[in-house]
Amino acid sequence: IDKDTSGLLVVAKDDATHIGLSQQMAVHSVERAYNTIVYGGFAQDEGFVETNLGRSKTDRKKMAVYPASEPHTKYAYTGWQVLERCGNFTYIACKLKTGRTHQIRVHMASTGHPLAGDAVYGPKNCIKSLNGQCLHAKELGFVHPRTGEWMQFDSPLPPYFTEFLTRLRKEHRA
Repeated sequence: IDKDTSGLLVVAKDDATHIGLSQQMAVHSVERAYNTIVYGGFAQDEGFVETNLGRSKTDRKKMAVYPASEPHTKYAYTGWQVLERCGNFTYIACKLKTGRTHQIRVHMASTGHPLAGDAVYGPKNCIKSLNGQCLHAKELGFVHPRTGEWMQFDSPLPPYFTEFLTRLRKEHRA
């Protein structure tokens, strides 16, 4: 999970559990959903971004979108669905098939919809009051490596996120 991203994460307490979780991640069977607020509006209610990601050639701290033929990149898929339109911003849910570094942030920025509060991939006049990107790991589901039981978790949005969303709703209705 990226710095300044809130929400769920999974931690393995032993090697066997780590191996079991890693195998699920490798075959993309772990279900992950993130909620975020992005700049701009979408013409469609849902869609996806499917690209290869790799280190930026101009800034090693950043990731970038590349064609599949580019060496040293990895396939990444982010599905998205509009939850609410709020004027100049859109509240969306993102579902990941892959889990690459900064994946949602890079994918949304590549479509012209950077995350609110993202000083790295967003506009220069970033919303500083959010103290980072408005991105929350909301849902997490996986098969428990030891018991075989399906585990599903949901995390409520943190106060900074709900307060910003409430403010956007008020401004949009005004």
